[in-house]
Amino acid sequence: MSVYGKFESAEKKYKDIIDLPHPTSRKHPRMSLEARAAQFAPFAALTGHKEELQEERRLTKHKIIQDEGYREELDYALDHICQSEGEICIRCEYFVADKEKDGGDYKIATGIFKRIDSETNHLVLKDGMEIPVEDIVELEEIEDPTLDNV
Repeated sequence: MSVYGKFESAEKKYKDIIDLPHPTSRKHPRMSLEARAAQFAPFAALTGHKEELQEERRLTKHKIIQDEGYREELDYALDHICQSEGEICIRCEYFVADKEKDGGDYKIATGIFKRIDSETNHLVLKDGMEIPVEDIVELEEIEDPTLDNV
């Protein structure tokens, strides 16, 4: 018997109910298409696992501890900037500790030097950014790109 023959026999068997309307319950309202689709949505058994793996793969850098000679050079550069007249544009590379794991990353900030906050021991830029002096690894005076050199 062919597949088509099986279909014909099934059609004959259910001929009395095949054209009836779909039954609806009086107790339970019809489920919306969104609710029906949600039943077949993929199940995430390991919620957050992908993010944990990404965090584990993320690399951090170790903080470089400078020797005493380099710290003296940095102190001299800070002293020179503090004593200078007028606005001085600086470029500062500093270490930012990672909140999640050991190590961190090095960032670069450029801006106009405002002051050294003696209470917090932070270098303060004109835009309000504060950088802990002990985290600074490089400091240099640069030409201010916003000024017109005419």
